[in-house]
Amino acid sequence: MTARILVVDDIPANAKLLEARLTAEYFEVSTAFNGLEAIAACEGGKIDVVLLDVMMPSMDGFEVCRRLKADPATAHIPVVMVTALDHISDRVRGLDAGADDFLTKPVNDLQLMTRVKSLVRLKVLTDELRLRAATTHNIGVADLLSRPDTLQEKLPHVLLVDEQTSSAAHICALLDGAAEVDLAMDPQSGVFQAAEGGYECILVSTNFTDFDPLRLCSQLRSLDRTRSVPIVLLVGPRDDERIIRGLELGINDYLVRPLDRQELLARLRTQVRRKRYNDELRQSVSQSIEMAVTDGLTGLHNRRYLDGHMPRLFERAVARRRPLSVLIADLDRFKQINDSFGHDGGDEVLREFARRLRKSVRGIDLACRFGGEEFVIVMPDTDGASAEIVAERIRREVANVPFAVGEPRAQVAVTVSVGVSSLMFDGDSVAQLMKRADIGLYEAKKGGRNRVVARAA
Repeated sequence: MTARILVVDDIPANAKLLEARLTAEYFEVSTAFNGLEAIAACEGGKIDVVLLDVMMPSMDGFEVCRRLKADPATAHIPVVMVTALDHISDRVRGLDAGADDFLTKPVNDLQLMTRVKSLVRLKVLTDELRLRAATTHNIGVADLLSRPDTLQEKLPHVLLVDEQTSSAAHICALLDGAAEVDLAMDPQSGVFQAAEGGYECILVSTNFTDFDPLRLCSQLRSLDRTRSVPIVLLVGPRDDERIIRGLELGINDYLVRPLDRQELLARLRTQVRRKRYNDELRQSVSQSIEMAVTDGLTGLHNRRYLDGHMPRLFERAVARRRPLSVLIADLDRFKQINDSFGHDGGDEVLREFARRLRKSVRGIDLACRFGGEEFVIVMPDTDGASAEIVAERIRREVANVPFAVGEPRAQVAVTVSVGVSSLMFDGDSVAQLMKRADIGLYEAKKGGRNRVVARAA
């Protein structure tokens, strides 16, 4: 796994040592010798992980980290503080500044590499989500990064998996008031609980007598519902090998017993903050995709979605030799409504028509606003005769009940014309199917409007 690592240390020999160790693992390495150089390098947008020394002149690592995390352009870059400071208070200070981890000199090679690889995986995920959000024209990425921390408003929902009663009680006490904690004392039931519980972090104790906790971590990483949930391993003081294997399996962090409350809370905040950020990015992407294929006025699918999905429905019907029908509906004399009640009144009619249309078709039918006052309904597994019945039901639903428009509410008579066509298996195409329905619509309009015309050929 290649990535671009920035090593920041005011002592060139230290920077060169880390550069050599990382280069040997095929990472691309850049160096910076003060805080301003580090910030400038990160602003260039080509850094995946920062290894940041704390003790530097003019601007220490804590301040560098705070500035990086406060800038929406760099806040998503993982920062690992590398320092000779080994007090818990120093680690907590670094984590509170926004650091993703804190390694103490001299750094164990295996811990360094596995930690860097773990953070690179997270960075790749975040970069992909940011790219998708930008590609789908969602401009909210900077807002997500710069908004205030919501952890104080909503306590994180945490699952603790620990079979020892005394240990679990101690950890729950440490988290009291800072998180909503559920306890699973059996590891296998813990997997199911994690999959169903909607947790924001899972704490896995290594205090199992007859079960490998790393197997539990592996199972959590293999399930779709828990794949992106942060896992923090709670280990003993001489458990380096398990830590390294756990990081390789995809755990996000670890804590060494005896646990310190402040460090536990700081590391939990770091994991939950990143998860919430990525969750919001995913939601933004989903909303953007939904917006891209949905008509904003009526809530129906738009023409872009129809153009993409109609060929699939057509190909499936042909392959299965199943019927497929299309309705094209157009509101009659819609310009008169706009002229009489303005575009706001016209929009009310379109929204109400879409509501009635949804009532008249099935969930498997594809109802789209084709443009203006024209709508298309694609009906899988529906022959021509059945489609005509549905089209007539839509026509009556519109004609029989006036539309309420404007203020005060005026009762306006509205009618619709509908053209119907059905799949002909021998040499038919999407374009021909749509053309026949369009001809039917034209004939309905020409024949006096407020009617249904089916075109078989």
